[in-house]
Amino acid sequence: MPFLYQTFYNFRNLKNDTIDLSNREVYFIGENGQGKSNILESLYCAAYGISFRTHVDSQIIKNGEKNFSINSLYNNQNGETQKISVIFENNKKRIEKNGKKIQDRKELINTIPCILFCHDDMRFATGEPEARRFFIDQSLTLYDSSYIDDLRNYKKILKSRNSILKSHDYSMLDVFDEQLATYGLFIQDKRKKAIFQFNQIFGKIFTEITGIEGVSISYHSSWKEIETENGKIFPATQDIVNLLRQNRERDCFLETTFSGPHRDRIDFVKNHTLFVPTASTGQCRLISLILRVAQSVYYTRVTGLKPVLLMDDVLLELDPDKRAKLTNMLPEYDQLFCTFLPGEPYERYMHDTTKIYKISGGEWFDS
Repeated sequence: MPFLYQTFYNFRNLKNDTIDLSNREVYFIGENGQGKSNILESLYCAAYGISFRTHVDSQIIKNGEKNFSINSLYNNQNGETQKISVIFENNKKRIEKNGKKIQDRKELINTIPCILFCHDDMRFATGEPEARRFFIDQSLTLYDSSYIDDLRNYKKILKSRNSILKSHDYSMLDVFDEQLATYGLFIQDKRKKAIFQFNQIFGKIFTEITGIEGVSISYHSSWKEIETENGKIFPATQDIVNLLRQNRERDCFLETTFSGPHRDRIDFVKNHTLFVPTASTGQCRLISLILRVAQSVYYTRVTGLKPVLLMDDVLLELDPDKRAKLTNMLPEYDQLFCTFLPGEPYERYMHDTTKIYKISGGEWFDS
C-alpha cells in the first residue's frame, strides 16, 4: 500500500498526531467542518507538494500558529518504502523525499499517484474552457515530466510575447513567434492524443450509467489542422509562425496573443451538438465524476501503475441507482480514501478490511 501513515503538525484544524492509513480502503465519517477533507488535502499535498484547496501555503496553518508540516510514509508499487515531508516555516516551503530536499515539484511525479474527486470538479463540465484545458493538462502532467517543461516554457513565452505587445516594442516578436509555435504544437499534439484515449473510456461509462448514447469529448485546437488529399494533418512550426505573422496586426492592436493552446476549446458533444447547455445538474455532475474515472484508467494504461483515489463527498448528489453504478465502475486502485457524512449509506460500499474513522473536531476515532 502506498500510504502507511500521515503525521500532522499544525496542519489545518487536525490534531498533532499520526494516523494509520495502511488499509487498502479508508473511510472518514463526520459532519461538515470536522476535518475529513483536511485529511484528504494532506494526502494530496504529500503527493504533489501543493493543496487542492489553496495555493497560498500560509492558509493551511492552524489558527494561531506560524508553521506546519506533514510527513508521509508509503510503499510504492516496486515495494520500496519512502518518506515525503512538506514543511512550511519562516514563510517558506520545503519538500523532502527521503530526507533530501527536492528542487522541483515535478520530481514527485509517479511517487504517490493520486487522483482526486472533489466537488469543484463540476467546473470541468460547466465552467470556463480554461477548466477543461487544466484537466487535460493535469492528466498529462501526472506522468509526463517533459509535458510539464513544454507547458511551463509555453506559458513563459506567451507571457513575454504579451508583454512586448503591450510595450509596443515589437523587435523580438519573430523570435517569440517561433518559440511559441514550437512549444505550442507539442502541447496540442499531446492534448489531441490524450483526448482520443479519453473518448475510448468516457463515452462507454457515461452510456452505462445514464443510458444516454453518443456523448463524447470534442477537441478544437486553436491552430487548426491542415486539409490534405489524405486527410487532416497537424501544421508544422513554420505554418504557425506564418499564421502568427498574418494575425500580428490584430494582436498588436489588442495587445494580446489571440491564438495558441491557451485558446483551445474542449467540449462535451452529442451528435455534434453541445451537450452541457441542455444537460441536467445530475448529468453534469456525472460528467465530472466520469472524467476522473477516465483519468485514472488513462493513467494506468500509460504507466502500468494503479493510482490512489481520493473521493471527497462526491457521491452525495447522485441518486442511489447512479451512485451504485458509479461505485461498481471505479477503476482499479492501489488505495481508496473516501469522506462521508454520518447519514450516508457508506456501509453498502465497504469491505471487511475497510478502515473506518469517525472525525470530530480535527480528531479521529476508530469506529
